[in-house]
Amino acid sequence: MDRDDLDDLGTGLWKAAIRKVKEVNPETTMEVLIPDFQGRFELIQQIIDEKPEVISHNLETVERFSSKIRSKARYHISLGVLKYIAQSGVKAKSGIMLGLGETEEEILQTMDDLLAANVKVMTIGQYLQPTLSHMPVRNYVLPEKFEEYRLIGLKKGFAAVESGPLVRSSFHAEKLILRGNF
Repeated sequence: MDRDDLDDLGTGLWKAAIRKVKEVNPETTMEVLIPDFQGRFELIQQIIDEKPEVISHNLETVERFSSKIRSKARYHISLGVLKYIAQSGVKAKSGIMLGLGETEEEILQTMDDLLAANVKVMTIGQYLQPTLSHMPVRNYVLPEKFEEYRLIGLKKGFAAVESGPLVRSSFHAEKLILRGNF
């Protein structure tokens, strides 16, 4: 969760949680889904230094809808965060949701943007409107189209793409690590 009210934006809480899991069960593989920490690399480095196996940060949507869906995070800052994580040697992962009215061209561009940031694993799921105050669902993507995006992503160069209507950012996370998809 974002803790913009704290000087360290909650980094200390993340570090404590990662350390505690590793202390209680050192054999646990860990994926953490972090906020962008306002693009502050010194804070992101603190998470990297705790050595989770995977650090995930979701773009959530294509660039055109990013400012409408994500109240504070920005598309290009998120790409910078992901690139920083990947360059550190930690496995970087991201995900998007479909159904807001994005075009296929925008989806493919988002894939290219993630690959340019050295992200190797991507999740693609169906957006579902959480409350009436959120953007409405514009379209429901057919399972066949999700499969098509999965295959396109693999062909483009992702090591793994989880894509389907019910896929969420942590979908099959441990299987991807155990299969060596990174």
